[in-house]
Amino acid sequence: MAAKEFDLIVIGAGPGGYVAAIRGAQLGLKVACVEREHLGGICLNWGCIPTKAMLRSSEVFHLMHRAKEFGLKADGIGYDLNAVVQRSRGVAKQLSGGIGHLFKKNKVTVVMGEAKLAGKGKVSVKTDKGTEDLTAKSIIVATGARARELPGLEADGDLVWTYKHALTPPRMPKKLLVIGSGAIGIEFASFYNTLGADTTVVEVMDRVLPVEDAEISAFAKKQFVKQGMKIMEKAMVKQLDRTPGKGVVAHIEVGGKIEKMEFDTVISAVGIVGNVEGLGLEEAGVKIDRTHVVTDEYCRTGVEGLYAIGDIAGAPWLAHKASHEGVMVAELIAGQKPHAIKPNSIAGCTYCHPQVASVGLTEAKAKEQGYEIKVGRFPFIGNGKAIALGEPEGMIKTVFDAKTGELLGAHMVGAEVTELIQGYVVGRQLETTEEDLMQTVFPHPTLSEMMHEAVLDAYGRAIHF
Repeated sequence: MAAKEFDLIVIGAGPGGYVAAIRGAQLGLKVACVEREHLGGICLNWGCIPTKAMLRSSEVFHLMHRAKEFGLKADGIGYDLNAVVQRSRGVAKQLSGGIGHLFKKNKVTVVMGEAKLAGKGKVSVKTDKGTEDLTAKSIIVATGARARELPGLEADGDLVWTYKHALTPPRMPKKLLVIGSGAIGIEFASFYNTLGADTTVVEVMDRVLPVEDAEISAFAKKQFVKQGMKIMEKAMVKQLDRTPGKGVVAHIEVGGKIEKMEFDTVISAVGIVGNVEGLGLEEAGVKIDRTHVVTDEYCRTGVEGLYAIGDIAGAPWLAHKASHEGVMVAELIAGQKPHAIKPNSIAGCTYCHPQVASVGLTEAKAKEQGYEIKVGRFPFIGNGKAIALGEPEGMIKTVFDAKTGELLGAHMVGAEVTELIQGYVVGRQLETTEEDLMQTVFPHPTLSEMMHEAVLDAYGRAIHF
């Protein structure tokens, strides 16, 4: 059977791949997208979207317990874990189905199966009907990543869970251990802790949310502890003794000593590894470094016509980074001249309670890179809208280059900061200075006014604190 010919083949239909396929089709390319499991990939089906749906349920549950503060009455507050999970799965299914519709609308050919590079411009796909051969001048690899598993801490779906198990839990944990306090770990810790699990978080680094600004991490930790979480920093889980039907004894090394602690459930969130196996990448001449494809700023692999985007192409491991790389590469292939993406201007968001969001350099990184800096801070307690919302715990921090006024970084912790951060992202994209931000009129009463005040504070001009 003759190979089907296309202008562009995209391997993977996650937030990088499906966006690349649609943008390529919009630009007049004949596009095929190969996916082995779900349209939407991990993000839509097992990551960003369903976790946010579950976290929303826990947030509402938390608010219901605070009803009296708002002059409201709510009795007999409880939850149905199965219903919470079903709602989250329904949200994921709705969005995954929407991608199928977008593919049809944009005339993208979908091939369900396992793809492998089969020579220059060739992709062989193993489908449930046999093998299908596709050819194209350009190929984008967007196969994403999966949970990293450490020896002895492997998930079994019963006592030890990955994020997938945590999204469809077989039971509600009573005593939960979360290994790793990055975004995935802390979001699940936040969800289960809010619903009543006795939660312990173990982090090998010296602080929770270790990629965030140290001040923001410290503020978030205080809130987590206030909510009843136990946080163990500079700690490592060395061993898990499992007793099926009973639980796990975790051997945790802290300060050179081993502590043994009992749990009924463990969630392992110790990072990710790129899905590079079985694709024929190395045979094609692609360089792989620690499970990630090495690319240039335009996602080119160094092999003619072959690109890699998203999680498989390395940090930051974020869906929105993958999507923008997808657009950039599709435009490059179509003969346009897109701008390369600046990793430092991509925001990171963590949807725990309180939320955490950041963009650009932390205060420590800015100093490390030799900048003379000005730092501004503004607390939620000084903002009328935050007090009216009953969310007075939080902070916004800005870091500026003292010489040029460039916004080097912005860091936030508190209610809805994952929505607020985009203001600073736009500012960085437009190469805004402190003067531009100071002269911008922010609407009142809003949480965004704190962004203005944090800029003013960096220059000794804060009004409300």
